[in-house]
Amino acid sequence: MSGRTKVSSTGVGTLSKGLLVAAHMNSKDDYIGLVDVNAFYVSAERVFDPSLIDRPVVVLSNNDGCCVSLSNEAKELGIPMGYPWFKLAASAERMGLVARSSNYELYGDMSARVMGILSRMTAWTEVYSIDEAFIGLRGTLAQVRTAGENIKREIWRLTGLPVCVGIAKTKTLAKLANQAAKKVPELAGVCVWDRVPEATREGLLEQLPVGEVWGIGRRMVKRLNARGIMSIKDFRDADEFRIREKFSIVQMRTLLELRGIPCIPMEQEREMKDQLLFSRSFSEPITDRERMEQVMAIYAQRAATRLHKQHAEAKVVTAWAMTSSFNEEQSHQPSATVSLSSYTSDPVVLTKAAKHLLSKIIPGTRYAKAGITVTELRPVGSQQMLDDFASEQESKQLGALLEQVRSEHGSSAIGLGRGGLREGPAWQMRREMMSPRYTTHWDELLTVHAK
Repeated sequence: MSGRTKVSSTGVGTLSKGLLVAAHMNSKDDYIGLVDVNAFYVSAERVFDPSLIDRPVVVLSNNDGCCVSLSNEAKELGIPMGYPWFKLAASAERMGLVARSSNYELYGDMSARVMGILSRMTAWTEVYSIDEAFIGLRGTLAQVRTAGENIKREIWRLTGLPVCVGIAKTKTLAKLANQAAKKVPELAGVCVWDRVPEATREGLLEQLPVGEVWGIGRRMVKRLNARGIMSIKDFRDADEFRIREKFSIVQMRTLLELRGIPCIPMEQEREMKDQLLFSRSFSEPITDRERMEQVMAIYAQRAATRLHKQHAEAKVVTAWAMTSSFNEEQSHQPSATVSLSSYTSDPVVLTKAAKHLLSKIIPGTRYAKAGITVTELRPVGSQQMLDDFASEQESKQLGALLEQVRSEHGSSAIGLGRGGLREGPAWQMRREMMSPRYTTHWDELLTVHAK
């Protein structure tokens, strides 16, 4: 702590009341871990297709656009994250490069399996993203190291996915420990920050640029650099009150976390989200109202399905469309917002509301993306609906019926109006190199042939 202002837990709590977790509230045996699946999308593909192991593999974004997940072998070829696939396609075979379209159904299911394992093995689990989760651990340094090794081993045994585990006293340090676990082979994928010799930790923080800190973005890096704060160590050793004054309480919390003072509490999952969004980019532009009507019908029904799964209903529907940011000649972003007569998750009502957008569509304009946002959500049944306001479909549980059919026979088995066409429309997201959805569709289960 030498060379910087020493802050008591009481002073910190007073300065940022309601935002910081005082250090004395955490037991000396309590630790926070960050579990992260290595190259998650690629790793999930390799679980079911071993021929991809040790080969350069990339997984592509929507419409097979850019590389969003790369194997180490692909990185060694010099392919950067986000690189457009069309620039690689012609030379892929020569490089031995394999591409896969994003298989969101598979990745979502594999993620759920990982999070389920973590919830069984830890004191608490906070899902941070599809491939990351913070976890709570308790014990001595040796015990939490063993716990991290057991977690890594068990996830590999049950899912075939490789993970790294970073363990520290705060979330920010756990993130740094996770990075070390990935980059230092001697750690074998598990890094307990406080077990690393202090001289090694200090040298690492002095070498790493401040942009490597969780939550410090590029704009913030420029502002910090302008004040002579170049490394993580520079940032940690800065005056915390000056950081709060010149930047914000968020950056001050990050600084204190780097000193080992827990300031970012566990985020409790909210019972109800503020809004629900369903949107997609088109594989080819839509230029007429008829096809846009089909888009609205499909998207509204999928939004209704999500509401049904969350046991929620909405009061406001906003439908929107937009041209590509590169289409400067036809820039257009129409939208229509409808306040419904009552809260609902009825797919018929939502579809009718979404179609208010159609009158604002300009025929001939090349729309590249559209979506539906439903807001003012509440749990189903939180207030008894008067019979005069209930739709006929709602009284017959049409939404629940459609969801039951889709769950048993696939998402394209049934639909309403133009959203019920059996064959997928040409504008749907292009996924030409998608692997089977091995774990979520009966007709795509993996087939194993005995020799």
